[in-house]
Amino acid sequence: MPHSSFGSGDADDAATSAATHPPSADDASGGTGESPAPALLTDLYQLTMLQAYLERGMEEPAVFEFFVRQLPERRNFLIAAGLEQLLEYLETLRFGPRDLGWLESTGRFAPEFIRRLARLRFTGDVDAVPEGTVCFADQPIVRVTAPLPEAQFIESRLINLLHFETLIASKAARCVLAAGGRPLVDFGLRRAHGAEAGALAARAAYLAGFHGTATVEAGRRFGIPLSGTMAHSFVQAHRSQIDAFRHFVDCFPDDNTLLIDTFDTLQGARTVVTLAQQLRPSGKRIRAVRIDSGDLAQASRDVRAILDQGGCGDVGIFVSGNLDESAIADLVARRAPVDGFGVGTRLDVSADAPALDCVYKLQEYAGRATRKRSAGKATWPGRKQIERHRDAQGVLARDAIVLEEEPRRGERLLMPVMRGGRRVGPPPTLAVARGHAQRELASLPPRLRSLDPGEAIPVEISSGIRALARTIDGE
Repeated sequence: MPHSSFGSGDADDAATSAATHPPSADDASGGTGESPAPALLTDLYQLTMLQAYLERGMEEPAVFEFFVRQLPERRNFLIAAGLEQLLEYLETLRFGPRDLGWLESTGRFAPEFIRRLARLRFTGDVDAVPEGTVCFADQPIVRVTAPLPEAQFIESRLINLLHFETLIASKAARCVLAAGGRPLVDFGLRRAHGAEAGALAARAAYLAGFHGTATVEAGRRFGIPLSGTMAHSFVQAHRSQIDAFRHFVDCFPDDNTLLIDTFDTLQGARTVVTLAQQLRPSGKRIRAVRIDSGDLAQASRDVRAILDQGGCGDVGIFVSGNLDESAIADLVARRAPVDGFGVGTRLDVSADAPALDCVYKLQEYAGRATRKRSAGKATWPGRKQIERHRDAQGVLARDAIVLEEEPRRGERLLMPVMRGGRRVGPPPTLAVARGHAQRELASLPPRLRSLDPGEAIPVEISSGIRALARTIDGE
């Protein structure tokens, strides 16, 4: 473990630049206009605690763990996600001259503290469960070991990243289970809570098993397959529905999905049959239709019948409109002839469970284990590990939370991902994480794969952890 990055070093140039470069409107985006400066994406108390720690010389190694206290009412499990974005943040964490200048202008902080912030880098260790891993309450998903000021300062952004992607991946996984192998596409950008949320929701959903996204930036940034159709306005802008459909197929002969419910869904399906017949001599074909309103189960049956009777049995049916895992499960249970689903708002805001009760808590400082004992919010002390046990068929049977130093009895989930502020190896691709998530979902017992609340798997707190807690409580 390296010593604190606030150690000796010449920061005069950075400090001088901070003092002489006044903040501007561009500073909040680091001058790029893309996103706010990550160093300032924090809570004020992280900075006030940081100054106090540094003034007292409290820079010994600290161990923090990120975990979820309890699962939301309708969640049988969580899917860990967001680790890659966290590691990117830690690798690049630093205060630029404009950040320092703005902090100095607030008058809240000592000049020496501002100078020391100029040298801040993350130099610690990170252990984490791989993205896509099934997790449960109280289990440490990420463990950070670093000098106290560094480990403390990253709390707000760490929770911000891990919470959101884990929340969305867990919701998306339920949609995947409900869809039974049918394709799912993320449609949620327009209702997501901000641009970053829209892109990261697309990533989390794809990791959990979605097949694509309509968010173009997520395709560029993460390599997620793009999928989209057309808007009602496209149909309305043409003199007739058939003109709109023909125009679209002419532009995209190999990849087209026609939105048929702008006026009347069944008439839209008949128009598709007419156009398909007209297109046959040219070799062009209609790939799919989309229904976005009404009773989707009944509409899909009626549309399927019209298409089949018109010789368009190869035209798929894609549905959207306020879908979530429950609506998808209902369509599947009613045997609706649907070939794929577009899921938007209710996924990207995790409508039924919009937040996780997750925390990042100090478990050890300067070699001394510690724990919080607040009523209803007590924590287990020490550096912990998750041990997973499966049955002979590979199905998840039980978990144990143990101290890192306890004898190994099962598959250990927390893996080293960063040492001394540097990754231990190349990051897994999103495809690898997605494959891991698919195997994890397949390993769940049937009661946990259900959308209904199921009996949780046993998660044992080891005797070593309990003994350590009693020792601390008796001090």
